[in-house]
Amino acid sequence: MQHTLLSFAIRIRCMAARCTTRWCSRHEGAERFWFSGACAFNFRGTGLSQGEHGHGNGELDDVRAALDWIDHEFHLPLMFAGFSFGAAVGLRAACPDARVKAAIGLGLPVSPIDDRTYDFSFLANCSKPKLFVSGDRDQFGTRAQLEALVRSVSDPKKLILIAGGDHFFEGRLRELREAIEQWVGEAVIP
Repeated sequence: MQHTLLSFAIRIRCMAARCTTRWCSRHEGAERFWFSGACAFNFRGTGLSQGEHGHGNGELDDVRAALDWIDHEFHLPLMFAGFSFGAAVGLRAACPDARVKAAIGLGLPVSPIDDRTYDFSFLANCSKPKLFVSGDRDQFGTRAQLEALVRSVSDPKKLILIAGGDHFFEGRLRELREAIEQWVGEAVIP
């Protein structure tokens, strides 16, 4: 039996100048294949984006607008992936959105950063598959903090700590990619 999932993942990172999509990977196996694309964009007030930083509230609207745009353009199941602040904000938009079938939080900032702290209590009610990946040397989330957070999150969930990885996974991007690909193959595309 062949299983097919066509999904677009939205990545939130403060590097891209505008929202674009592209086919970025294809995996063909004896029993399954999948396609994915990515929409990377700047939050309001970052890079070439207009507006002012909204302290997480306006950025929540940015994520919702990106999810709406991808759904309107492609009408495919969505998978969310966000990094750091993008994960903290984006998971809040992705978890209650029925179009999003799975969610990934990379470098989740569970330690206070300057004057900012993030409330992840909403994850207790997020029943879709969730992957959390951080470096075991991430300065914004210790192993103990991440493990405590993931224990409080509803199933299904998985925490992966990348050995030697810092907050930006410097020198560990291959391990990060492999961890995500394996999880998607196990949890999202059974």
